[in-house]
Amino acid sequence: MRARYVFNLRSDQERRPLPSKLLLVQRETETLTHLLLKLFGYLLLYRDRLQMEPSLDDECLTYLPDMVHLDLQGRIDLWVECGECQVSKLDRLAVKAPYGEIWVFKRSTAAAEELARQMAREGLRRSRYTIVGFEEAMLAEIQALCGVRNDVVWYKSSIEPARMQFEFNGLWFESEFVVIKH
Repeated sequence: MRARYVFNLRSDQERRPLPSKLLLVQRETETLTHLLLKLFGYLLLYRDRLQMEPSLDDECLTYLPDMVHLDLQGRIDLWVECGECQVSKLDRLAVKAPYGEIWVFKRSTAAAEELARQMAREGLRRSRYTIVGFEEAMLAEIQALCGVRNDVVWYKSSIEPARMQFEFNGLWFESEFVVIKH
């Protein structure tokens, strides 16, 4: 079952405008939690030309990102994975996108910490990855509020310290999250 979700976006940060609307299509194999991870990844990392689920014209890359940003020469400078992601895939991405930041958004702090442990155990390169883990209770509450049409007002966010303030369908949220550099 495919579902379409519209997110009407408004930013209260003058230096960080957002597009007025974001349409996300939930694939048959995709959970609503995964879709919300993409939404929050988009809101936290937004920049001009950030693409959601693009098909890349690169024969060397057999993967599709949840989000990607290309520099002006067409090289990947940001690759974003949301939800479940194999450590072996992350290792190959570091080779295939040598100049790009690689971000992974997880549903909980425990899931983010577990991924970091797996990456360390497998010996993945250091200083290439950023893992973000959200508060699981916050995501569950937003999932319960989520409808086909949604309103998001983004007030404030930062990676250091890792916190965000926003309204989702008229309800105020102020949440911290974990950021793990690997």
